[in-house]
Amino acid sequence: MTHYKTITIDGLNISYREAGSPDDPTILLLHGFPTSSHMFRNLIPALADKFHILAPDYPGFGNSSMPGIDEFEYTFDRIAEVVDNFTQEVGLKKYSMYVMDYGAPVGYRIAVKHPERVESLIVQNGNAYDEGLRDFWKPIKAYWKDKTQENAEVLRNSLLTIEATKWQYTNGVRNPEAIAPDNWFHDQYLLERPGNKDIQLQLFYDYGSNPPFYPDWQAYFRKYQPPTLIVWGKNDYIFPEEGAHPYKRDLKNIEFHLLDTGHFALEEDGDRIADLITCFLAKHTEFLSKHPEFREKCGLAA
Repeated sequence: MTHYKTITIDGLNISYREAGSPDDPTILLLHGFPTSSHMFRNLIPALADKFHILAPDYPGFGNSSMPGIDEFEYTFDRIAEVVDNFTQEVGLKKYSMYVMDYGAPVGYRIAVKHPERVESLIVQNGNAYDEGLRDFWKPIKAYWKDKTQENAEVLRNSLLTIEATKWQYTNGVRNPEAIAPDNWFHDQYLLERPGNKDIQLQLFYDYGSNPPFYPDWQAYFRKYQPPTLIVWGKNDYIFPEEGAHPYKRDLKNIEFHLLDTGHFALEEDGDRIADLITCFLAKHTEFLSKHPEFREKCGLAA
């Protein structure tokens, strides 16, 4: 059973989903834009009989507090600080980290700060390399270079509409009819809250703070070599396949899977991703001590 909880972090109400036993290995699920822990609604029950799962909503997303841009610093540094404080407040000592889209710059900041806590990485269309910022990012890069109202309106009118939100879920998928419209209705409802689009524009601008950190994150990969599972929707236009391959340069203990789907890969390949996560973590956590039956299921030696 998934529990829907709220905790106060830095004066903010942070909403999160929790499932599974704290005695099992923990997975911290970090969501992307423009969604929330809602993106993990099917993955959580698929894993919760084997793992302890936590999925927080960032400030300004999901059911968490949404202070205005004059009340909260909407930067990836600040959001990572809130999520880091969240992990400490709920008592996480060790965890694997699932990062997707915005979850990558949030999660990698935390991993660099606390490498001893991160048991492994699960990367689903989350970027850490210059190769991963291609055509989609041209108007956003223009905003980084020149933060004008004109450039902001280009982004507001092209990336924050219901058509754009639907496109994020359906572009590059094998079967658009398999993708629930609830996704873009849910996300767009939250985007349409007064002031939320200003928050998203601020985060579009601050995403420019992430590429300068790429060398630091890559150095973390090389030094600490966290076991890493790549499950990447290869048809993603936002974070294309070109951003997935460079992880192999820096990580030695890596499992690499390109999936024939788009940006929100869980919508079409959630069952496969859940199976890949289970067998991956069977190799890299204490999982098998409680679930020895997966040794054979995952083809692991006795």
